[in-house]
Amino acid sequence: MNTSGKTVFVTVGSTKFDALVDALVCEDVVEALRDCGFVRMIIQSGNSEVKTINGASINEGVTTALVHGIQVVVWKFKKSLQDEYEKADLVIGHAGSGTIIEVLRLGKRMIAVPNETLLHNHQAELAEALESLNYLITCSTKDLAESVKAAMSRSFERFPEYDGAKFSSILDEEMGFS
Repeated sequence: MNTSGKTVFVTVGSTKFDALVDALVCEDVVEALRDCGFVRMIIQSGNSEVKTINGASINEGVTTALVHGIQVVVWKFKKSLQDEYEKADLVIGHAGSGTIIEVLRLGKRMIAVPNETLLHNHQAELAEALESLNYLITCSTKDLAESVKAAMSRSFERFPEYDGAKFSSILDEEMGFS
């Protein structure tokens, strides 16, 4: 794999998010990524229906294809996404709380795309709150190309580190131990 240039990692989580996977290989999104120096896109497609990319079937296993000048690697699941997050210059993902917190704690740029097909759309609420605090960008699949350019040209606030003592003190206070 080419080691020069930037890598974008995309995760849809364990659900179906066909709209995000489809949007990623649209020419305007790929062009925006290319303009920002990206040469690789790694897509964790989960249970999404991804029939072909440039004629290559990606329903089973790992598929690599060249899409509008960017190397695209697609696979469904891995035990851990930590290595992918660490290697990425940008993470685009469903707006699940676990994904967002894991990515932001690594200090990575993130575009959160809420999956609007999910019940109660809690993903949108979380993503919008974190965007208002300048930790990430949130957008719909329609606005992905513009959001890529914005994410790569903007400075973000650093997400707070985990502090287990806070939980302990809240629990102690609630239980009357402090």
